[in-house]
Amino acid sequence: MTILCVRFQLPPMYEAALPGLLGTLEEFTPVVEALPPDGALADLRGAERYFRRDVVELASLIRVRALAWHGVDCAIGAGPGPMFARMALREAAPGEIRVVPEGPLALTEFLAERPVGALPGVGTATARTLCEYGLDSIGKVAAAPLSTLQRLTTARTGRELHEKARGVDRGRVVPNAVSRSLAAERPFPRDELDPAQHRRALLSAAGELGSRLRALEKVCRTLTLTVRYADRSLTTRSRKLPEPTAHSSALTDAAYRMYEALGLQRARVRGVALRAEGLDPADQASHQLTFDPVDEKVRRLEEVADRVREKFGAGAVVPGALAA
Repeated sequence: MTILCVRFQLPPMYEAALPGLLGTLEEFTPVVEALPPDGALADLRGAERYFRRDVVELASLIRVRALAWHGVDCAIGAGPGPMFARMALREAAPGEIRVVPEGPLALTEFLAERPVGALPGVGTATARTLCEYGLDSIGKVAAAPLSTLQRLTTARTGRELHEKARGVDRGRVVPNAVSRSLAAERPFPRDELDPAQHRRALLSAAGELGSRLRALEKVCRTLTLTVRYADRSLTTRSRKLPEPTAHSSALTDAAYRMYEALGLQRARVRGVALRAEGLDPADQASHQLTFDPVDEKVRRLEEVADRVREKFGAGAVVPGALAA
């Protein structure tokens, strides 16, 4: 076991805590890949020999330090490669360390008994297509001819499915850093099924991001939506904005489009988060002029609302949909 996949149980405004947590991992290995919004991959090859501890002991030590130094618990999956580590993490409860069994036969058994949707990179549409043809488990996918998988999906997807189902893990940990970003998270007090409540949460989060960006005199180039479900799984979508902006209406529109593209309908949502990435100074950003007087009025109203909030508090001015 050489790879850890860690998911931190972060509170709202996680961007302030994640760099420090990644620093905790970097005390054990320099090969750490951030997985925003709340995760990381760590390659412990060499660390086991250096610290004279196996991967489970190192994972336990990482969890204890995250709790002691940052007050953040985590779930950890361990495996011989990133794919297996991700799959182990998916089955780990908060505060639990889940390890994929060692050995070729054990890895084959581990994969064979799981649904095809458990393979990293297999989305809902691909899993549905495979299940329609009886390939509902990873073991059945592994036994299927490569040509069949490529005919049902695409040449590239079929080849990747064929390799992953047979335990071929070509993934690697690429060291990186958390890009400078701002985030706003909106958890629900209970699993929320109402799309109207989801949209209200996105409206609130986008308004907060816009206000904070303008206060910092920054604009963002990319907006990322993360939806957390009742089973602790996540869906993340990113969209590059037509132009760098700190305009709340533009951020809200982008968030709504990403949400609608997910087609959640009656999904049990536990929380949503928006993250503004690719921050640049506002005075260096270009803005496409428009003949629409409404756009100019909205921007002027935003400036006034920002001054009111600065003087009387964040709740002094809110959209009508959030007034209740």
